[in-house]
This record gives sequence, C-alpha cells and structure tokens, in this order.
Amino acid sequence: MAIDTLLSRNAGALAVIAVTGLTLTSIPTVARADEVVTGRQAADRGAGAARGPVADQLGDRTGLEVVGAGAPALPGGVTARAWTVTDVRTGDVLAAKNAHQRLAPASTLKTLFAVTVLPKFRAGAVHKVTAKELAGIGSGSSLVGLQEGRSYQVADLWRGVFLRSGNDAVRVLASMNGGWTATAKEMQARARQLGARDTTVRSPDGYDSPGQLSSAYDLSVFGRAGLANADFARYCATTTARFPSRGSPSFEIQNTNRMLSGANGMPRYPGIVGVKNGYTSNAGNTLIAAARRGGRTLLVTVLGPQSGAGNAVYHEAGSLLDWGFKAVGKARPVGSLQAAAAAPGGGRSAPSAGGARGGAEGHAASVRPVAAQVSRGPGRRTDARLWAVAGGFSVALAIGAVFGWRMYVRGRRTPGDGS
Repeated sequence: MAIDTLLSRNAGALAVIAVTGLTLTSIPTVARADEVVTGRQAADRGAGAARGPVADQLGDRTGLEVVGAGAPALPGGVTARAWTVTDVRTGDVLAAKNAHQRLAPASTLKTLFAVTVLPKFRAGAVHKVTAKELAGIGSGSSLVGLQEGRSYQVADLWRGVFLRSGNDAVRVLASMNGGWTATAKEMQARARQLGARDTTVRSPDGYDSPGQLSSAYDLSVFGRAGLANADFARYCATTTARFPSRGSPSFEIQNTNRMLSGANGMPRYPGIVGVKNGYTSNAGNTLIAAARRGGRTLLVTVLGPQSGAGNAVYHEAGSLLDWGFKAVGKARPVGSLQAAAAAPGGGRSAPSAGGARGGAEGHAASVRPVAAQVSRGPGRRTDARLWAVAGGFSVALAIGAVFGWRMYVRGRRTPGDGS
C-alpha cells in the first residue's frame, strides 16, 4: 500500500521523465544548410545502396542530382544516367548524379590503362608487332590500323590509343606490359590504389565484358590522375597526328573526341584540354572531358545520355562544364576525389595534378578530408542525430536520478511503510 501511494504521488514526475527522454531521443536530423537536391522527390532519398565512406560523400541516391547551395541552377536537358563535375586542382566535386552507380565504361576505361602503363615505356622506344599480339580483338572494335611485322614507336602506339581509341594499340601495349590478363590485374590494383572502389577491370581496352564496370566518380579519379602526367595530358589534347604505314605514306588520324576535334557537327569546346570518349552497345556513349578557363581546370564525366539526340554526350558535357565555371567559388563541394584515396582501403592519396602540360593545374600535396556535404538517407543516423540521442538519454537519466532520490527519501519518511 505504501508503494502504491508513493507511485501515485509521483506519477506526474515519472511521466515528465519519460516524455523528456522520448522527445530528446527523437530529434530528427536537420539537413545541412548547403544541401540542394533536385530530380525526384525527397521521398526517394536513400534509394541508392551506399557502400561506405566514398559513397556516403555524394549520397549515392539513385536518380538524384546533388549540388551545394549557393550555386546557379543546374542546366536542363542533361539526361545522362550518371555524371560528375570536378575541380581538377582541388579534387572537389561540385555536383553529381549517381556518382557511384556502377556502369559499363566503354573506352573511357582506357584512361586507367594509360595511368597504369604509360609511365613504363619510353616514347621513342621501338616495338615490332606480332600476329599473337593482334589476336583476340573484339568484334566491332575501333582500330588505328596496326600491321603485323611492322615496327612502331611507343609514342605512335599511344597516339593510336588516345586519338583513334585503337583496341589494337591497347593489345600491343598490354603485351609489352606482360600480357592481357596481367595488365587487367595491374589496372585493378592501380584503381584501388587511387581509391576507386566502383571499378572492376575485365578487358583493359574497355570492350564490353561480363562484370566490367566503373562509375562517374572513379572515371573522374582516373582522368584527374592522368592529367598529372605530362605525356598523358599531351596525348589526350592532340587533335590530329600522322600515323606510319608500311609500304605507303603515313596517314592522318583524328581524335574521336568531338569536343576536341570540332568534327561531325560539334563545335570545339572553348578551352578544351581532352580527355577521352567511348562507346559500346552496352555502355552507350561515355565521356571524360576537361576544359580550362580563367586559370581553372574542370573535369566532367558523363555516362550514358538517354535523350537519343545526336552528339548528346558532348552537348551534355558542355552544358555541365559551362555550369561548373559559373559555380566555381559559389557552390560548396558535395564531395572530393581526394577523400576517396584517403578513405580506409583507398591506398595512397590521389597523385598531384601539378606539372601536367596541356591543361592540368597543380594542387596542394596534402590530402584534406572533406566531410559529406549531403545529409544521409533515412534509416541511417548522422553524427548530429547520434549526439541528440546521447544527449536525450543523459538528460533523462539525470532527471530520473534526482526524482528517484527524492522519492526514496520521502518514502523513508512516510508512516506505515514497513521500514
């Protein structure tokens, strides 16, 4: 009876404790002030499957465009399945859509091939092509026209890779590098070294192969790393070149990147400095494009435009570059290519983009971690929410301790309590 009396007397106090604890632990996460999400409705947030710190940076929310506040409105008419806009010097990602969605890369994967193999052979070294080296080229592959038994300088082979996207040139260089399978494994290791965790290499030339995938984010990492190499930067910026041919005069080859060459109804993009385009039936059109204006170099990766319009991949890349140059200095970054390499399992930091001829800018050697600028999807508590939960429990426990002690003291003083 004494206990019932005590509980009744303090029922109000106990209710206050319970309500206080529940209220404080239920404080919702407040989206950061610099977050702007366009595309689908907010209810679609969290649709993308995040795979750790790198994916968390950009939200990885399927179908959503992510851009920091303070930036101009994103351009209309961008239909690509995935894209990113990146500052080459800092590695800051200014905006993105499906940055970590794993898609077929087509010949944009040749950027990783070049980052991996290009530093190994002198440009002036000479190699004689064998029939074995030209075997196994996929049907419908783009070719520069290498001839069995003919000797080529390594520089010629790389011009075949960058300008004509020649899978025959990739085959020969891979053979020089220890073979097709060994080169694929080395590319895979290099990708992880750079912090690119969305990429699986099966065919070094980017030809459609089961399980071969990359992402707009990873391809941006490869493009930026490539621009740090002076030879890579020079090759990817070359519009035309003479290519040797046995028994006849050399012939001219033109870069298949229409933003660079200004061919096939596509004007040359102002300030363009390369990098690499691609196409396969599985991937559709893909493109990594870098351009410089006012001392600033931006890099855009565009994968799989869905509009069906002619030159869509180039027009969409151009509109995103235009937006990026307007947004520089106004929009806070939504992620970082630097953070990829700094993340656990990312290996060493991304290489400096300094010293590259043909467009890349230098940047500070130190890797600065960039916190996520985008709140995470529902069902996953952010740090702010965890602090709210901890704070709520702490306050509730403190109040409960005070009232509990008072109840205990009063109970001892109550007549007939049996003590």
